Amino acid sequence: MKGSVIARNDSDEAIYVKYKKISMELKRYKLGEIGEIRMCKRILKEETNSVGGVPFFKIGTFGGQADVFITKEKFEEYKNAYSYPKKGDVLISAAGTIGRTVVFDGKDAYFQDSNIVWIENDESKVLNEYLFYCYKNIRWTTSVGSTILRLYNDDIRNTDIIVPPLSEQKKIASVLSALDDKIALNKKMNQKLEAMAKRLYDYWFVQYDFPDKNGHPYKTTGGPMTYNPTLKREIPTGWEVKTLADFAEYVKTTTKFDKAFNYVSTDNMMPQKQGLSGENLKPASGNVLCYEKDDILISNIRPYFKKIWYADQSGTCSTDVLCIRSLNSDNSYFVYKTLWQDDFFDYVMQGAKGSKMPRGDKTRIMNYPICIAKDNFDKLIKKFSTLVVPMQAVIQKNIKEISRLTKLRDKLLPLLMNGQVVVDDFKRGDN
Repeated sequence: MKGSVIARNDSDEAIYVKYKKISMELKRYKLGEIGEIRMCKRILKEETNSVGGVPFFKIGTFGGQADVFITKEKFEEYKNAYSYPKKGDVLISAAGTIGRTVVFDGKDAYFQDSNIVWIENDESKVLNEYLFYCYKNIRWTTSVGSTILRLYNDDIRNTDIIVPPLSEQKKIASVLSALDDKIALNKKMNQKLEAMAKRLYDYWFVQYDFPDKNGHPYKTTGGPMTYNPTLKREIPTGWEVKTLADFAEYVKTTTKFDKAFNYVSTDNMMPQKQGLSGENLKPASGNVLCYEKDDILISNIRPYFKKIWYADQSGTCSTDVLCIRSLNSDNSYFVYKTLWQDDFFDYVMQGAKGSKMPRGDKTRIMNYPICIAKDNFDKLIKKFSTLVVPMQAVIQKNIKEISRLTKLRDKLLPLLMNGQVVVDDFKRGDN
């Protein structure tokens, strides 16, 4: 069996992969046979601080941003006297959400003992870059503690992996890392575009430095301001306060369907306003809440309020997701960026109801205050949209590309790692 895959978008190079089914020498190792399990020396709570020094990663901040530190002196002492990862080693989370992996970049950092471990593997047998993808393909068998799920050292040691020759390990890692790099690049581009659109919104509708009739920033160049008692701040003279209900409606009608639609829930909405984690086709049966293209979907259950998605397609959504539809399609992206602001989510949280899983109050949400110009505001929104809608188009394109590349990677990962197919040819570049 032979196959070929071309993964490409306009912002990056092409990836060409040809793979085929073939017999080759494969070895099966237990992880305990390729190296020793290591961990850092224990750090006591009183040895940490929240001010600065060398970042100390606990299981809760593993793969993210450290919130505590140890002194440079303590770091050097422990690094030189006890186990410490080398650049390229693959760190594994052994508690909480087990099996998460981070490739150590070699920068000064320290890691919580027993909860974050690595294998000091012999790279003449198994390359680190290959081992990283082995971990992603493993269904870890765990021991269950009294309160949390935990990978004990024996759980790791007794886990099997399939190991091809080193040359094939390099090919497999190169293919999968190329796909991961393209996915990461698209995500980074989306973050930059979102930040640009947010900055523009802030300048125009928060700081009131929208272009005046002469094209100059209004507030900076001395545009007159008036105190507004509702917002408790100054707003441009000639502006007024409206509500979200003047721009959009809450969609509550349901429709009966009997086929699969892209289903949106709090689970596949990504955190911090990053969109969806991928398509989630789910059969719709009975009366379901439907969203349309250009609708705005917001997770309406705490602590997930900051999940928000601008729909680029139609589908169905769970009852934990609030669907907002602009009354004027030309205003859709303005409404989206208005609801994208942290101020909106703070407003929602302040009025949330319920003890265990508080929900945003829909009446309060629709009463969210929005400051607008009494005259010619539509022209300002249109000018805003002219600048940001092309950004949104690129974002949506990248989201689809991320979904496609993720599916491709997830399809190839088990086939390559289990030896069912091998890489026959791999090229990265425009030619």
